[in-house]
Amino acid sequence: MGSLSEATREKLKAVATPTIMTALFKRGLRNQWIQDVRRINPNAGTMVGEAFTLRYMPAREDLNPITVFRDRNHPQRAAVEQCPPGCVFVIDSRKDARAASAGSILISRLMVRGAAGIVTDGGFRDTPELETLDFPCYHHRPSAPTNLTLHQAIDINVPIGCGDAPVFPGDVIVGDAEGCLVIPAHLADEIADEATEMTAYEDFVTERVLAGQSILGLYPPTDESNLEVFAAWRKERGR
Repeated sequence: MGSLSEATREKLKAVATPTIMTALFKRGLRNQWIQDVRRINPNAGTMVGEAFTLRYMPAREDLNPITVFRDRNHPQRAAVEQCPPGCVFVIDSRKDARAASAGSILISRLMVRGAAGIVTDGGFRDTPELETLDFPCYHHRPSAPTNLTLHQAIDINVPIGCGDAPVFPGDVIVGDAEGCLVIPAHLADEIADEATEMTAYEDFVTERVLAGQSILGLYPPTDESNLEVFAAWRKERGR
């Protein structure tokens, strides 16, 4: 942890997830989108941080009674207290939202400890409270049953799958109104730089299209004259 620079974090906060996904696709990475998750609290803002993971497995009933929470080293509780500030807490719930991955108390604890957000491919409970929390929360759907019903917390900060995306500890998670994605840690800086450049051109294209210009030769810029106009546009706007 700790390899994500503040400059890269701020760049990633300023670009959209579809733009980042295109930059990843150019590098042959097709499975970095965390499928079927959505943001609970629409006003929470963009989420960027290194992944700190928790893995659930199917619960074995004799090992998963409610009394397990008395153990201070229980993996779910321990992970909440160990997640470093600035990181995104990512939970592998096996795409099973029939029982909650966590609820508002644990998520509030992550927030006050300085985490950047939380995402699960399962569900969270207490969603009315989470909707008002100033902390990015992503899940598949609301789920009231305790996680112990179906999930057994088993590993902290190991490689996991979340919504069919591979997530390694330290990978960079980005979430916006569209959803969440995973940037391999070693690519974070160059993806942030490329997505920033792509965003500038896409903003230019959007302005031209709304003014009535055809996309042919403009998007992609196969007509060299459009790049000349773009260069002037950037200079005028300081981008």
